[in-house]
Amino acid sequence: MTDGGPGGLREMRWWDIEPVLELERAVFPEDAWSPGMFWSELALAHGPRRSRHYVVADGPGGAAAGYAGLAVAGDQADVQTIAVAPDRQGTGLGARLLTELLAAAGAAGCGEVFLEVRVDNARAQRLYTRFGFEPLGIRRGYYQPGNHDALVMRRTAPHDHPDES
Repeated sequence: MTDGGPGGLREMRWWDIEPVLELERAVFPEDAWSPGMFWSELALAHGPRRSRHYVVADGPGGAAAGYAGLAVAGDQADVQTIAVAPDRQGTGLGARLLTELLAAAGAAGCGEVFLEVRVDNARAQRLYTRFGFEPLGIRRGYYQPGNHDALVMRRTAPHDHPDES
């Protein structure tokens, strides 16, 4: 993981929840996570039985430029969330966040990484495809309350990608 300097990735902490929520509501207005969901996820990111890995990229003035989270269960991982501020999309930040999550999955010994992405989010689907994710199926009405469908994708390891280092 890079350092916490401008644009660098660092471990998400409880004091990041408010700026992350602001970004969450901006990027996912119809189905934003609640504060309680982030608190629960971060509680699972610490201690001897940690099963989560969350990172944040700092933006100007204390804002979050992006964040991402991963859940690990045995030899499988699931990308819980990934978001990039609209003014930072297309800069490679999404790829850096995803690379960090995949590195954490690899370090945990995960042979498969799963994710769900809205079926209408073509930009994110292209990113995931670049990183070796393949479509598995559709989850109808997955994103609530908007009732949007999710495309389920999977990446199996080992998988080398030029964007990963």
